[in-house]
Order: sequence, then C-alpha cells, then structure tokens
Amino acid sequence: MTMRDATRIAVSPAVPWMLGAVCTLAGFGLGFAAPPISRWAVDTLPTVPGPLEILAELTTAWSVPILCIVGVAAGVALALSAIGESLTITVDSDGALLSVDGDELYVPRSKVHAVFRDGKDLVLIDSTERELARRNADDLNARAVTDAFTAHGYHWTDTNPHEGTFTRWTNGHPDLDEQTHKLLRQRRSALSSKEFDTATELHSRLQAQGIIVRDRDKRQEYRRVT
Repeated sequence: MTMRDATRIAVSPAVPWMLGAVCTLAGFGLGFAAPPISRWAVDTLPTVPGPLEILAELTTAWSVPILCIVGVAAGVALALSAIGESLTITVDSDGALLSVDGDELYVPRSKVHAVFRDGKDLVLIDSTERELARRNADDLNARAVTDAFTAHGYHWTDTNPHEGTFTRWTNGHPDLDEQTHKLLRQRRSALSSKEFDTATELHSRLQAQGIIVRDRDKRQEYRRVT
C-alpha cells in the first residue's frame, strides 16, 4: 500500500536502547552481588536452586562478564518485544494505517468523523459514534500523534466526546443481557491471558451488538450505541 506525503509515527528509537542499557547495567551489578549472596544462601538455607549453587562457585572475574552477557540478551529480547507490540501509525489525507506486530488496519479518511486519545488508546470514530479503530498508543509521543492527524485535516478532539456515557461493567448486572455478559467475560479473560488478538475480535463482536467497551483501572467500561 502506497501512502503519498504520509506522516509516520512509531516508538522512539531511544526506547530499545534504554531497555538494553538498563538490562546490561543490571547484569553488571548482579555480577558483583550474585556470588556473595549465593554463597550466603548455600551456607545458610537448607536447600537452594541449582543456579544459585553454580553462582556461589563463581569468582567476580567470571560472574561479571557472564551476567553482563545475560543482561544484554535480556535487553535485546525486551527491545524487540517493545518494538513488535508498539503501535505504528501512518497517516495521510486519504486514510490512516494502524500497525501492531504485523496486524494492519487501514481506515479511510472519508469514514473518520473524529480522532482522540482515550486514556492510553487512540480512537477513531465515525459519524454514528461507532469506533472504527481503538489501539493502545501509550508508547507514542502524544503531541506527534495529534500533529500528524491535524496536519492531514482530521478532526481531533482533546477528550472523548462520550466520556460521560460509560458505565463500569458488573458481571451479571440486569442492564445487559447474558450474551453480552458472556462476551465481556471472554474479553476480560483474553486480556488477562494477554491474548490481544482475541480481545480485539471480542471488541468488534460487542460493537456489532451495540456495545462499545474500553478499559479503566483494569476494569471494563461500556457505552451503548444505536
């Protein structure tokens, strides 16, 4: 897909470097601290895990480089995970492409009534108040996201225009039917298990039934649409 004169917003390159540096420094520090702590554990506790016994036998000359390498490996893994799970936005006057870990969603400009941040999420809605997209954008520069959409002519609002219409979900409450409660329970379980693709699918199924759902303080909230 070619998007001319597009603006692209992605996670800052500083984030993976920071993760790598923090993990490397942690490994360096553990290289000095781990052997004496492990020796104390071996001498004091009745049983200890095998890795502690190995660390107890190491000198600082060995533990520091070994744990530094472990820290670098952990930093690289965390950095790749952070990049893969972060939202990338490519927006121009024709539409917006939202990409997360290879999953792409294109929203044509003609369908977008408004764009806004709702907590950690970036939300695009149509003229019927239904959500065209909701994606976690917490890793992105908020000002850069706002400027990208406004520069290409999208209507940006600083707050959720339906903020006062959300209700905190209570399982089994008579305001919702059992089928809706079932979908919300499944979504809660999917989020708890970090099955984000499943949670996104359930979000769409709920909206098809006239229910918009979001998350606040680890609880689900909903509003109705016609």
